[in-house]
This record gives sequence, C-alpha cells and structure tokens, in this order.
Amino acid sequence: MKEVARNKRAYFDYEILERFEAGISLLGQEVKSVKSGRINLAGSYAILRGNEVWLVGADIPPYQPQNAPEDYDPQRTRKLLLTEKEIKTLTGEIKGTGLTLVPLRAYIKGRLIKLELGLARGKKKADKREVIKKRETEREIRRTLRK
Repeated sequence: MKEVARNKRAYFDYEILERFEAGISLLGQEVKSVKSGRINLAGSYAILRGNEVWLVGADIPPYQPQNAPEDYDPQRTRKLLLTEKEIKTLTGEIKGTGLTLVPLRAYIKGRLIKLELGLARGKKKADKREVIKKRETEREIRRTLRK
C-alpha cells in the first residue's frame, strides 16, 4: 500500500471514532494525477445524499493542464464506493449523533485508489490547546536529550 495523501488537519480538528475504507470514482486523468501524488484532502469532507456517499472539497488537479477539458473542475464532488451495509451504518451514526465523515488518507491498494474515511467528532478548543502543549513539551524533551 502506497500512501498518496494524508489529511493532517483532520487528526488535529477531530477525534476519530471509527474508520472505513472506500473506493473513489474518478476520471481517467484524475487517476493518473492521484497516482502521481497530486491530491489535496485538506478541508474536504464526505456527505450522505440519498443512499450514496459523496466526497466534497477534495482537490485533484488535472494530470496535464494543457490537455485537460475546458469544463474540468478540480474540486468537483466525487462518488465514494461503500457497501450497502456500511452506508446504512454511517447513516445511523451521522444522523443520530451529529458526527462527521472526514477523509483521513488516500492510498493505492493494488491497482485501485482507496480513501480512508473517519467517523469523527469535532474537538473543542481546549483539547486542541492540550495537543499543542503536549507536542511542545515532547519537542523540548528531545531537544534537551540531544544536548
């Protein structure tokens, strides 16, 4: 499994409760672009519409910009491929408790491009400050041990 992109912001902003693996429906040039590592998941999220899951806000620039169709939108909404059972589980979780579906990372599995989704709850400001403080103290400890 080769990791193509990681959404670092999601790990900071959300508490990840559960993870799901989803396929992603892409155009031909988008596949080439993702396999070359040109995908940005920052600020993206997944929504449930009807009985389908859609990825909103992920940026996949064209593989060759000069050969891209004129109407190509790099941030278009893309369909995610999940089983019916997973979709029903997500529907119950999201509607009942107000959780969010956030893409955590994109990776290549065999010949397929997969997306890891996280069922997440937003962190409070105090929790984020705590994470920053912990990171700073660990950095200080490593710095003093080096000297």
